[in-house]
Order: sequence, then structure tokens, then C-alpha cells
Amino acid sequence: MERELSFVEAICEATDQEMGRDRNVVLFGLGVDDPKHIQGTTKGLPEKYGAERVFDTPLSEDAMTGVAVGMAWAGLRPIHVHIRMDFALLAANQLVNMAAKSYYMFGGKLNVPMVVRGMIGKSWGQGPQHSQALYSMFAHVPGLKVVAPTTPHDAKGCLIAAIRDDNPVLYVEHRMLHFQKGPVPEAMYEVAPGSARVTAEGADLTMVGISYMQLECLRARHELAAVGIEAEVIDPIWLAPLDLDTVVRSVRKTRRLLVVDNDWAYCGVGASLVAAVAEALSGEVGIQYRCLGFQPTTCPTSPTLEEAFYPNPASIAAGAHEMVRGDSTWRPPRRAYPETISFRGPF
Repeated sequence: MERELSFVEAICEATDQEMGRDRNVVLFGLGVDDPKHIQGTTKGLPEKYGAERVFDTPLSEDAMTGVAVGMAWAGLRPIHVHIRMDFALLAANQLVNMAAKSYYMFGGKLNVPMVVRGMIGKSWGQGPQHSQALYSMFAHVPGLKVVAPTTPHDAKGCLIAAIRDDNPVLYVEHRMLHFQKGPVPEAMYEVAPGSARVTAEGADLTMVGISYMQLECLRARHELAAVGIEAEVIDPIWLAPLDLDTVVRSVRKTRRLLVVDNDWAYCGVGASLVAAVAEALSGEVGIQYRCLGFQPTTCPTSPTLEEAFYPNPASIAAGAHEMVRGDSTWRPPRRAYPETISFRGPF
């Protein structure tokens, strides 16, 4: 029987195993040693590794990210927990102008092996300043790697890969994925940068779901299957570098691409992916492209407005149905979905 862990347990185990393997790995950030342990992702680590390697920080994102950069320059491998992605904006200068550029500016002689963890996503009325994704801003910058795992399996493997990487990595975790459970090997393993995964096969349409939208795409796929449409679903996992080849192969087969981003669509990772696939297949005719994302307004706090703001299985399925059947009036039956669903990729 396969061992199952939650997403937060997978993050904690990856951190624990890497800290045990390499004494240069240190963990710090707001609340890493508080009673809730960042949703449980740092549980037991302060007691096991002590205050020199696991410690809370002042409420000063810019300064502490600078400390992380300095640690990485000196040979440590820091994991800096920002809690919410919104707060990483306060450290944008350190991340964009220092961490991302050091390798280039010092002729390849100075690495910055650091991981920045940031939570994104709706729930609990997080609102305009506590629910933004913003990963597109950082994926835009050469020298920064960005990863957004969806499953517990990838949460562990991606974090291990990020910690071992000699470049700065932004590790994006959607809070609504935190308590999803799935199979996770106990042994250490990496999910390497640039490795997307086909999570469901189909012939009529390719859907790429980023972060939590991967789950919403799989739910939409069930709705489409009920009306005879087979959707192929891809989890990109790493957003920078992006595995374009896997998506191109799928779109060449299905002739339709629907990317569902967990961010505003304009100037986003989803829009860039559509453009890149269209360019790669520019010599081929009859291919349809579409990108869905947040509505072009500030993230709302009200649950009623959230329902209209974020893509959901019904709106995704309706968009896909229109691409395949040309019918803009069809909607799937209205139903409530659990906050998380279990799905197993071909690991």
C-alpha cells in the first residue's frame, strides 16, 4: 500500500530530510517556530535543529531577504518563508536586482542557492492584499526559477530540487492545496526544473492548469466527459523554466489549447504559454487558443464576488465546450465541489 502524506507534510518532510543531509540548509521566516508552524510545514523542525538553523524573523521582508542573499553568497542554503506571496513585493529589489543577477554579474563565480516560499490563493476572505499570486512578475526575470507544485508528491520533490539548486527559486504554494493528500515516497527524490506532467489523457482539447487551477481543470474534465468531450490535462509544475515541449506535443494532437492561470491573464504565465505554443506551431493551421485567469479587477474579499472572480470548473468547462463544439450557451450542472480532490498522476 502506498504511503500518503498531505501537501504540508510533504513540505515538512522534504525540509527535514534536506536539513538532515546538508548542514548548510537553514530555515527562517515569519512564524516558522510558532505553535501552528506555517500550517504544519515546519512542525518539529525548531526542536530538532535548534535556533541557529530554524528561527523566526523581524517583520522586515526586504532586510531579511537581503540576509538570505548574503547567507547564500557565503555558502549556506537558506529557505526563507515569506508566508504570503504579497509580502515578497517588499523584497523585490533583493530578489530581482541581487539574487537573480549575482551569478551573471560575477561571471559565474557567485551562486545564490536560496529558496523563497510564498503562499497564494483565496479562502477565508483573504482579499486584495493577501491572496495575489504574482508569480508571473518573478518568472519574468532571468536568473529566478519559479515552481508551483500541485500534488504532495511534487511538493516534496520540487522543494528538494529547489534546495539543491544553485540558483534562487521561488516556491509557490496555494493554501487550498495544503491539505490535499496523495502518495509520497519516503526516500529523497527530485522533481527537476522544466518537467511538466500529463495528468489525464484526451484527444479533443489540451487544458493546462497552473497551481490550484490544475485541480479545477480536472474537475472541469469530468463535466466535459459527461457530454462526450475528452480533455487532456497538463500540470506544468515548473513555471520558469517551463516545459514547453510537453504542451506542444499535446496541442499538436488535440488542435486546441486552453490554459487556466491562477493569476490575472494579462501579461501572465498563462498568456506567455499560449504565445509560446502558438509560435512553436506557427506553421500549422486550424489550432485554437484560449487563456483564462482572474477577472481584470482587484481580488475581492466577499465569497460571492470570489465565485465570479476566479475560474471554476463550470466556467472552465464552458470555455472548453465552446472551443470544441462552438456552443457558447452550454453550462455544466451547478454543483458543489470539495475544497480538494485526490488525483494520482503517472508517477
